[in-house]
Amino acid sequence: MTQYESLNVALTRLEAAMRAGDLWQSQTRPEPAAFDSEQPFNADTMSLGQWLRYVLIPRLQSLMDGEHPLPSDASIAPAAEVYLQANQASVRLPILEALRDVDNVLVNGELRPQEGQ
Repeated sequence: MTQYESLNVALTRLEAAMRAGDLWQSQTRPEPAAFDSEQPFNADTMSLGQWLRYVLIPRLQSLMDGEHPLPSDASIAPAAEVYLQANQASVRLPILEALRDVDNVLVNGELRPQEGQ
């Protein structure tokens, strides 16, 4: 599986986890000025859910669509752990697992081994 294919799987898992936890549908599109933030994860202008849905996923998808190089350094999951602390484990854990997959694909070029494999 190529790095692009692995990232596509990881992003699909992330979207599915967000949908299952009702963090996809509940995210309203931020105002255009919110995208101009210089803070990591646009933390001063967006919720984490908004950033994932309207910034991270579309940007990575655009890089893949254009066959551009992907970022090689990612630490999204550790930061998300802080932002998602208030969420129930049934919502938080699947999203964090999907983000760990995204991080691993960007850093190592492949998905993490799944349990039972």
